[in-house]
Amino acid sequence: MKSAVETLNPTRVRLTVEVPFEELKDSLDAAYKKINQQVTVKGFRKGKIPARVIDQRFGRGAVLEEAVNDALPKFYTDAVNEAELNPLGQPEVDITELKDGETLNFTAEVDIRPSIEIPDYSGIEVEVDAVEVTDEDVEKSVEQLRERFASTSPVERAAAEGDVLTIDLQAKVDGEVLEDGVADGVSYTIGSGELLDGIDDAVKGLEAGGEATFTSELKGGSAAGKEAEVTVKVTQVAARELPELDDDFAQLASEFDTLDELKADSRKRLENMKQYDQATQAQERVLDKLLELVEVPVPEKLLEDEINTRKHNLEHHQLGQMGLDLEKYLELQGKTAEEFETETREAAVKGIKTQFVLDELVKQEKLNVSQEELTEHLMRRAASSGMSPDQFAQAVVEQGQVPLLVGEVARGKALASVVEKATVKDTNGEIVDLDDEEDEETEATEAAAESTDAEADKAEEKTEG
Repeated sequence: MKSAVETLNPTRVRLTVEVPFEELKDSLDAAYKKINQQVTVKGFRKGKIPARVIDQRFGRGAVLEEAVNDALPKFYTDAVNEAELNPLGQPEVDITELKDGETLNFTAEVDIRPSIEIPDYSGIEVEVDAVEVTDEDVEKSVEQLRERFASTSPVERAAAEGDVLTIDLQAKVDGEVLEDGVADGVSYTIGSGELLDGIDDAVKGLEAGGEATFTSELKGGSAAGKEAEVTVKVTQVAARELPELDDDFAQLASEFDTLDELKADSRKRLENMKQYDQATQAQERVLDKLLELVEVPVPEKLLEDEINTRKHNLEHHQLGQMGLDLEKYLELQGKTAEEFETETREAAVKGIKTQFVLDELVKQEKLNVSQEELTEHLMRRAASSGMSPDQFAQAVVEQGQVPLLVGEVARGKALASVVEKATVKDTNGEIVDLDDEEDEETEATEAAAESTDAEADKAEEKTEG
């Protein structure tokens, strides 16, 4: 077999392959054997039909077609390996010449991973938010905890802001009660914004037994997005009572004996959260700077496939679960269809570039993934998916996605190595040493790696093809 490579553009090549006919012998034998098992000829036992009889009865062309279809993947793979290419997706194959007993010539056009040069990135500088926790932040955190321990008691008065109501609801569209438009015994806090638009104005001032009707656009269900006439009946009004902010509350709501200890712990927790956010922010901004330094051509077909996949997942999975269509989603987001198209394309481009660049860094830095690192990553992914580690691991193995997880961890390590060499300052001009935030930095590295892989996972699935 002889092969040659023609570069069509930085991300696409054409392979020209010439195969001497004798190299088709194994595939021809397999073709005759396969046809033997599929046909019957009077006078011959099944599977024992001579090749010349098959040629006469069914045509030599049918045999050649079967043999070529069997042989092409191997010859294509050999040509790819010989040229040391990294193909993306499936090739477009064209048989240019097939002479029985002489030669098989074909071409194969395929997208390839572009050749990427990573420049010196040690001079990258980024700015991140400073870790600052104010007294107001602490008070808000403690107040949220206090809200969780609020109690309610029925009252005989008109409903007011903050009261907890027990209500019955009935929704009609075009005068007809919806099958899924009736709900009884619903608990609702006035001002929470958790139900329908207009419900607060409708129930304020009502006492137990009171009823009101209002019009609102349904957010979910069989008539999502439609205007409905909603009747709400109040069956109970209850006032919320917050516990006193004192040492007794601290003992009730936490493991601490005093309110001061509880507040100190809240401050520490907020600092940890902001350090986590800071580390994640550093990862993301360093990645953006790195991508600015590297010229990364993007295969057009891979990009279009990625854009279509993102749109499909949004429309048929995420929005479907929310009871929305794309038009309604864009309306809620305040975006035009053109803006959505632009943003989707930009995100897809960034995802593909991120994968290419970080994979190149993995190769250059010779980064390996240990079993311990893979297990830790698997457990994090399992937690985020709502599955047990065993269930998630089984699903990963069954779907053949272990290499994808290994790639995620490796890219996370590559990005962490870039951040380590970067200069990170906060908005106060202070140098941020992420090594001082061991647990938070590790978690943020993981989160950032998963974030970049969320941009690139689908693209990787195509590259593995």
